[in-house]
Amino acid sequence: MDATLTQTFMRRGRAYGRLMRLDRPVGSLLLLWPTLAALWLAAEGVPTPGLIIIFTVGTFVMRAAGCVINDYADRNLDGHVRRTQARPLATGEVREKEALLLFVVLLFVALALVLMLNLQTQRLAVVAVGLAALYPFMKRYTYLPQVFLGAAFSWAIIMAHSAHLAPDQAVWDIPPTAWLLFVASLLWIVAYDTEYAMVDRADDLKIGIKSTAILFGDADRMMVGALQGLCLLLLVLLGLELMLGPTYYLGLAAMAGLFGWQQYLLRHRAEPDCFRAFGNNVWVGFAFFAGVVLDQSLVPWLLAGEGNG
Repeated sequence: MDATLTQTFMRRGRAYGRLMRLDRPVGSLLLLWPTLAALWLAAEGVPTPGLIIIFTVGTFVMRAAGCVINDYADRNLDGHVRRTQARPLATGEVREKEALLLFVVLLFVALALVLMLNLQTQRLAVVAVGLAALYPFMKRYTYLPQVFLGAAFSWAIIMAHSAHLAPDQAVWDIPPTAWLLFVASLLWIVAYDTEYAMVDRADDLKIGIKSTAILFGDADRMMVGALQGLCLLLLVLLGLELMLGPTYYLGLAAMAGLFGWQQYLLRHRAEPDCFRAFGNNVWVGFAFFAGVVLDQSLVPWLLAGEGNG
């Protein structure tokens, strides 16, 4: 009996883990790298360990919450899409009420993290929750759900900057460069989520789900490339505005190379290759993060060492 209960507990635990995408960290990393990069830029150096921990854990918690509410919203649709038909809500492994309860628990964990931050960031967190809850339902009403996802994911950039505000400052004191990075991130996210949507395009057309992949049609590759190019342009402007150094631009050069590789993968629009192109964006995000960290941390440290010498 004990062995049976243990097996049941482990099976349900794995189902909850899959519902939160703990077995697929790609989405969490796509959210994490630009968030951490924003922390470094906002700190103009190395952020405090506390902020790094809060935003890192918060990234994984909010991405998990987003996946849960997304699967709840799509519970009657996922069974008709090849890529999603094995999701726990679609198969009945997790009940609808259990999913909603898990979503609430994750929000309480996120709330506990946010309460460790300043009041300005706590207020912005309300917007973050609204965007995360709104996105899953947009694919029923607009061909631009990827824009809502981009806003939801990129909002952490604004929160990372607000976390560095002084007590006497307001959210409108967040620097314009933060919003520039927000828009660049949004464009990048629309590009990679379009690649993701290209995988499901045939199934989505059958069941009436909308996406930028359907909206762009045969111009999908061109539009993805245009979004990637605009993203890079804004990041160049960001570097110029903040007077960032060569290592930052090396990161952007790596991003450009990875974007070129994705265009090659998308050339035949084969579903496995579209999915590979999407997954490759983890390295795009890491390249940007690495360029920022090298510029804000390593290079100043080396220059300080030379000065002491």
